[in-house]
Amino acid sequence: MTEIHGKTDPRFAAVREAFAANFGDSGDGLDDIGASFAATVEGETVVDLWGGHADPDRTRPWQKDTIVNVYSTTKTMTALTALLLADRGELDFAAPVAKYWPEFAANGKAEVTVAQLMSHSAGLSGFKEKVSKTDLYDWDKVTGLLAAQAPFWAPGTAPGYHAVTQGYLVGEVVRRITGRTLGQVFKSEIADPLGADFHIGLPASEDHRVADLLPPPAGGGIADVSDRPLTANMAGNPPINPLETRTRAWRGAEIPAANGHGNARSVAEIHVLLANGGVANGKRILSEAGARRALEPQIAGDDIVLGIPVRYGLGFGLSGGALPLPHDQFLYWGGYGGSLVIIDQKARTTFAYAMNKMASTTTGDLRAFRLAMAMWQALAA
Repeated sequence: MTEIHGKTDPRFAAVREAFAANFGDSGDGLDDIGASFAATVEGETVVDLWGGHADPDRTRPWQKDTIVNVYSTTKTMTALTALLLADRGELDFAAPVAKYWPEFAANGKAEVTVAQLMSHSAGLSGFKEKVSKTDLYDWDKVTGLLAAQAPFWAPGTAPGYHAVTQGYLVGEVVRRITGRTLGQVFKSEIADPLGADFHIGLPASEDHRVADLLPPPAGGGIADVSDRPLTANMAGNPPINPLETRTRAWRGAEIPAANGHGNARSVAEIHVLLANGGVANGKRILSEAGARRALEPQIAGDDIVLGIPVRYGLGFGLSGGALPLPHDQFLYWGGYGGSLVIIDQKARTTFAYAMNKMASTTTGDLRAFRLAMAMWQALAA
């Protein structure tokens, strides 16, 4: 039986049991190799667990400070950075992107707003030009391509998941405003003040702590589970290969929609900012109104890339659509393979899960939801 490490408030003993059970054979193929789970209540970390191994061969134990590529859970850190600039009055979500990034107005995009970038409704879910994996490491090239291309659909008329492009789009707006990259702003304004171990652009000195992702089973990749052309474009131009996350080039680049490295503890503790009215670790980073802005609905309907009903706010999923959470003050986001964060502004709680065995999902899977259910049951007791 896998040894579970970390702390659990006695009230949440069932969560520790559920976490341990994820390492057993549940019959659904979603048994963990290595993982971490953390939860906060009223700003206090009440669950902080880790266990298993950091590599598929099970030669390296998952340690307290192990971090892993969480794919699209990175987008929440990008959203927080934009929310911070908006809270300071430096960024207006209702303004055209071209106000900050004039070249973006090309090809009918003059009226596309920053809010549409944040809510996956700008019509730029992928690249029209052929893009290689190495192009993803060239910030100026990919932002130049996105600025020049026409949208795939009329902006603002439908949601469509911007899996890789959203980070470049929001990140370039942040760069134009601040003169710094999104990863630099996130580090200096959010991660470092909170003492949080999350990185967008990982230094080589931290490579030894990174868990290796195990790709989904054959036929379980994003492009394999949909026949939608926009999905094929998003997942295949360039192809998404989880093994690329083991390279120094991937880890060191800034891909603010996909290559953030952290663990459940850092993800949960950073999102205390949204659960606790802008304050985390005793520091006020956002105003209460600034933290509440993430809940502002932007668009709802069938996501034309993912093929599921969604409700999107400013950088986060909202209750409803394919994920009918218990009330309307929830925020969430998941990463390819299974990582997940849930923020409950009403109960002032956060839950986060990060793992290295990937499932064919972009919105979380049963491993994370079993843990969330255990948390909800304990909170209701």
